[in-house]
Amino acid sequence: MDAKYEALFTPWKIGNVEIKNRIVMCPMGGTSLFGWFELGGCHFDKEAAKLFLERANNNVGLIIPGIAPLRDTFWGKWLWQNPKMFEELKEFMDEIHKTGAKLFVQLTAGMGRSWAITELVAPLHKNKFTRALVKPILDTSHELASPSPQPSRWAHDIICPEMTKEQIHEIIEAFAKTAKLCRDAGVDGVEVHAVHEGYLLDQFAIEFFNKRTDEYGGSFENRYRFAAEVVKAIKEMCGDDYPVSLRYSVESKMKGFCEGAMPGEEYTEVGRNMEESERAAKYLQDAGYDMLNADNGTYDSWYWAHPPMYMPQNCNLEDVAHIKKFVDIPVVCAGRMEPDIGAEAIAEGKIDGVGVARQFLTDPEWITKIIEDRLEDIKPCICCHSGCFNFSSSKGHANTQDLKDTMGLARCALNPETMQSKKYKIAPAKKAKKIAIIGGGIGGMEAAIVCAKRGHTVTLYEKSDVLGGVFIAAAAPSFKEKDRDLITWYNREILKYPSITVKMNTEVKDIASLGADEIIVATGSTPNRIPVKGANEYGIEACDYLLGKKTVGDNVVVVGGGLTGCEIAYDLFLQGKKPVIIEMQDDLITTPGVALANTSFLRDCFKANNVPVYLETKTTEIRVDGVTVATKDGKTIDIPADNVILSVGYKPAPVAEKSKHVHIIGDAFKVGNLRTVIWQAWDIAMKL
Repeated sequence: MDAKYEALFTPWKIGNVEIKNRIVMCPMGGTSLFGWFELGGCHFDKEAAKLFLERANNNVGLIIPGIAPLRDTFWGKWLWQNPKMFEELKEFMDEIHKTGAKLFVQLTAGMGRSWAITELVAPLHKNKFTRALVKPILDTSHELASPSPQPSRWAHDIICPEMTKEQIHEIIEAFAKTAKLCRDAGVDGVEVHAVHEGYLLDQFAIEFFNKRTDEYGGSFENRYRFAAEVVKAIKEMCGDDYPVSLRYSVESKMKGFCEGAMPGEEYTEVGRNMEESERAAKYLQDAGYDMLNADNGTYDSWYWAHPPMYMPQNCNLEDVAHIKKFVDIPVVCAGRMEPDIGAEAIAEGKIDGVGVARQFLTDPEWITKIIEDRLEDIKPCICCHSGCFNFSSSKGHANTQDLKDTMGLARCALNPETMQSKKYKIAPAKKAKKIAIIGGGIGGMEAAIVCAKRGHTVTLYEKSDVLGGVFIAAAAPSFKEKDRDLITWYNREILKYPSITVKMNTEVKDIASLGADEIIVATGSTPNRIPVKGANEYGIEACDYLLGKKTVGDNVVVVGGGLTGCEIAYDLFLQGKKPVIIEMQDDLITTPGVALANTSFLRDCFKANNVPVYLETKTTEIRVDGVTVATKDGKTIDIPADNVILSVGYKPAPVAEKSKHVHIIGDAFKVGNLRTVIWQAWDIAMKL
C-alpha cells in the first residue's frame, strides 16, 4: 500500500467503541436494514444485509446503513414494535463482527417538507377525501409534518402541516426504544438522523423553517431542543456509554427557498451559518452526541450533501475541518472525498474519519484495492445519481420519478448487482456460444465483459480506433474527470478476458458474415436535426463541439436545455465564455431520471451567474451571427452569437433489426442514459 494512505488505516474510537480504520461507509437512502419505503412494511432487509457484509469483508471500518424510519412509511407501525426483525439483526451483527467491522444503525425522525412526494401521491394528499381514504396505508400528513406550516420542497402547492408536541414526544420515545433494541441486538451504536440536509430535526434547528412559538421554536436552545432531547432519551435508556452519532450539516448553504449557494459564492446565509454552527456543534456534543458525521447543505442546496460531478472534490472538507475545532468528539467528513486527501486531513488532525458513500455501490472492493496497490482496478463512481438517488423534479412538478423507481434506491447505474443481486448476477452459461457485439461504447463493452464472465467467446467490433463511443464526448468537459476514469477502467478491464477479441477500425455491414451464434447491436444513436432555417449550415452538433472537432467563440447560443445542453453551457461558462440557453420546455432538464441534486446545481449556477436562459422559447432561424427565437407570448427576439451549438436529442441508430438471435441494446434500442445502457447490457447478456 502506498504510504500516503497509511493514516486511513489507523484505529480510533467513538465513545468506547474502537474502529479498526478511518473509512466510514456513510448512510444512503435505500440501504436501510429495515427495508425502505416498501408496501410490505418494515422487515429485515436481506439484500441490504448482503450489501454490507460484502463491504465489511472488504475492509471498511464503520458501516452506517441508510435511514431507518422510526415509523413505517406504509401502515404506520413503529419500528420498535417488530421484535422479530431485531432477532434477525442480532444474527447479522454476529456475522459483521467476524469481519472486524463495526456498524451503527441510523434512525430518522423524518423528512417533513423534504419528503420526496411523488407525482402519483401528491394528488391523493391534496384532496381531503382521498387523503383520509389512504391514511391507514400511507399517512401523507404525518410524513410531511414539519416544524411550521410551509411549502413542500417537492410540490410547492402543498403546505406541510405543523407537527404537534405530542408527535415530537412520540418520536423522542421511539428513538430511545428503538436504540435499546439495536443495542440489545449487538449493534455498536446508533446515528441520529439528522441535524442535516434539511431533514426534520434540521428544519426544527433552522430559524428559516421553524416559526414555532412553543418550547421547540424561537431561541437557539428551543430550536435545537428536539435533537438534544433525542440523544438524552437514548442515553437514559441505553446508558451513557452507548455511542450516538449525529448526522450534521455544518452550513446550510441556502440563499432562500429552493435556492442554494454555489461554491465560492458570496451570499447571505438564510439557514445555519458558520457562527451558529460553531455554537451548535458544541451544544449538541454537550447534550450527549459522541460523533458528528458531517457535510453541508439542505434539500434547497442539495448538491452539497449529494455532490454531482460539477461540485469540487472534497467540497465539504474545509468547513468540516473548521467545525472540528469547536468540539472534542470525533468528526467525519463526507462529500466527494478522495482517499489521499482524506488521509492527509486525518494525519494533520483536521478530521477523524473519511465518509464515503456511493463509491461503495459502484465497487465493493475499492478499499481492498487500495491496500493491494490496485488503484487502477477501482471502478469509479461518476456522481450521476441515476441509479442510487434519481429523485427528479422540474418546475411545477413533484418527484417525477415513478413510484417503483423511487422505492428502489441505492442501486447503481454502473453496477447492476448492487441491491439487485437476485435480478442481476453472473451465472455460467448453459452452453458456451460465439457472441458478436457491434459497437465498442460502454454498452458494448459491458455486454462483452458479462458474456465473457459467463463463459462465452466474444468478438467486439468497433468502427473507430477508440473504445468508448458517445461517452467519450460526454466525458470531455473538465468537470467529467470521473467519466474519463471510467472509460480508462473499461479499456483496461476488457483486456483481462482472453475470451474477448476486440477488432478496431472494423465496420460491420453484413451481420450474416460474422459467423456468430448471437449478435448484440450496440451502435448507439445519431443526433436529431431540427427543421429550422440555417440549422444545417450554421449549427454545430453537440458531440462535434465536445470532441473538439468544432471550436466556438466567446458568445455561444446553446439550442436545447436538456442535460447535455446544460452541461455544455456550464462547460462554456467555466471557460469564461458567455453561453445563452434556448429551451422549448418550461424548465431546464425536465426528463425524469436525472437527480434533483444534479439539476438544481445547474439551474442555480445559471441563475447565480446571470447566464441567460430562455424557457418556452422556440428557435426559428440560425444565422452566421446568431439566432432568432419566438417566445411563448409571441415575441420575436434576435440573439447575437459567434456560434450556435445544437443539443436537441438523438435517435436510435441500430445497424440491424431485432430478431431471435439479434439483440439491440442501449441507445441503439432507445435513447437513455448510462444506467439504461448498462442495465440493458446485463438484461441481454444474462439470457444468452
